[in-house]
Amino acid sequence: MIQRKALEHLVQWKESESRKPLVLRGARQVGKTTLAREFAKNYDVFIELNLETTKERQLFETGNDIQRLITDIFFYKGLKKTDKSVLLFIDEIQFSKPAVAILRYFYEEANYIHVIVAGSLLETVIDMRKISFPVGRVQYMAIRPCSFLEFLSGTGDDFDAELIENMTDISGIHFKIIERFYNYILVGGMPAAITEYAKNQDILAVKDVYDSLLGTYKDDVEKYTGDALQIQIIRTILDVGWYSAAAEISYDKFGNTAFSSREMSKAFQTIQKAMLLELAYPTSETRMPLIPNFRRRPKLLWLDTGLVNYCAGIQKEVFSVKNIEDVWRGRIAEHIVAQELLTLDDSLLTKRTFWRREKETSEAEVDFVYNFESKAIPVEVKSGHNSKLKSLHLFMDDCPHDYAVRVWSQPFSVDRIKTQAGKEFNLINLPFYYVGVLKKALDKVINK
Repeated sequence: MIQRKALEHLVQWKESESRKPLVLRGARQVGKTTLAREFAKNYDVFIELNLETTKERQLFETGNDIQRLITDIFFYKGLKKTDKSVLLFIDEIQFSKPAVAILRYFYEEANYIHVIVAGSLLETVIDMRKISFPVGRVQYMAIRPCSFLEFLSGTGDDFDAELIENMTDISGIHFKIIERFYNYILVGGMPAAITEYAKNQDILAVKDVYDSLLGTYKDDVEKYTGDALQIQIIRTILDVGWYSAAAEISYDKFGNTAFSSREMSKAFQTIQKAMLLELAYPTSETRMPLIPNFRRRPKLLWLDTGLVNYCAGIQKEVFSVKNIEDVWRGRIAEHIVAQELLTLDDSLLTKRTFWRREKETSEAEVDFVYNFESKAIPVEVKSGHNSKLKSLHLFMDDCPHDYAVRVWSQPFSVDRIKTQAGKEFNLINLPFYYVGVLKKALDKVINK
């Protein structure tokens, strides 16, 4: 059983005095429904409705009388109304505009009923069907693919997960944990893939899961848009876009196609709404706020590295490699770090950002910039000698603090180094398996 970190956040939501109906948002098959059912164990009564079903959808089409609706729901489920704790989970809510509208009354008049809602393709359907969630009356939580810690729990390595989460000194078993992380890179974070892999640790057995996921995403395309050309372009991106993972892309004739920049940009934006990918834009800032430069080319980050490996045909290379930074010119290492960074919080507003220096005389780029306590912390995914981290040094010369992160396959350490311009700073050498506890690692060094 995969122990999802989101369960802790749901408990905080349950206990909050300002709790509102909660909308779970995320790509298909990231585990939204499973998560709600597991969380329901915290309640005396659990009621699940699926509004893809006509009878259950009709419950919400009798008007805005919230007390009558609650009575009808209990009656429909054959339950007596109770003073005990109740969780109402409404799945596939996009099939009923009245259900979306009535969420405000659960907040205003019936807050004793705890409500969680979810829906397939919610992000794209909201626009297509002009669905509007009641402003200020609901709250949102992003559900992502599983983190490395969740992968460990799903494969029975709970003890190792606890050691990492507590940042216990694990230098003695470092290479064992790195091997586990490389398995995570190979399998990815989709719950169904982890569950299948956990049965016998066989990556070939996960092939059917990947095929099913990809088939589902492609079958959904007609639900994204009614434009025939856009459907064709989106299908093309879902076919060839995986080869550009963790690379800066140009919309014009992307994937050696004849589609225009405008057409391709629109298609990418649509897929991004479905939370299958993110277009990460660069910033030239070395301090907060990190203002993105939308005139520059974005970096393409897909929802899951396991799917990237499978679609790009590099599973065998990832499986046999000794140093993941050597695979695909370092792009898989960068992509898995991007995936782990996204699991650090559940906000829909979280975006990955990389740094590019705005000078024509020389190019400089840092893989990621992370906001920690209003400090813009550069994060570089690279092995090798400290003196070769030239872009990182240039970033540090311009930023007001003296902390940087290098993610690598070696054990945790902190070096005090000096740039060519003479500035000294602390380089936090973070093994891949600690990216999921980046906040704790930074706190350990910066606030010691």
